[in-house]
Amino acid sequence: MATQKFDPEKAENLGEIEKQFAVVAVEHAQAYWNLLEKVQPSTLRLTKIDDEIFEDLSRTFPELVSNPSQLERLDEDIMKSAANKKRWREFIMPYEKKVTDYNFGTLIRTDSREEYGEVNSLFVTRMQFFAIEIARNRLGLNNLVHEIAQKAAQRAPQTL
Repeated sequence: MATQKFDPEKAENLGEIEKQFAVVAVEHAQAYWNLLEKVQPSTLRLTKIDDEIFEDLSRTFPELVSNPSQLERLDEDIMKSAANKKRWREFIMPYEKKVTDYNFGTLIRTDSREEYGEVNSLFVTRMQFFAIEIARNRLGLNNLVHEIAQKAAQRAPQTL
């Protein structure tokens, strides 16, 4: 039986596979949102190497870390412009053997103060998600989500 080498450049986009990736991305987004609501974001560890990722992001994208408003509300260009795609690719590749599923697609909120939604989500790689969310957590940008959820939980009637 002859085997051909898989060429991703010539691969077809199969609708069913794309749907499965979308389902996984949405499930990941829901799980992360639930985590932000339940756990103080500044205490979250998203990977075993959060410190390394944060330091690397600070070196590679100093404009993000030094100006938290750019992390609070992401501009799609910082993630997807031609110049920044190259920067992100160079940022991501060293994590190929360090972070499981480093290049899988996932959703990130463009505005850290808002829930995931059609107009508040971008499709990015898992490493971009980790880098941005680790920085948001460390800089306190996800605290609002947690605080609102905690206040709502306190107001909710207690059930037995």
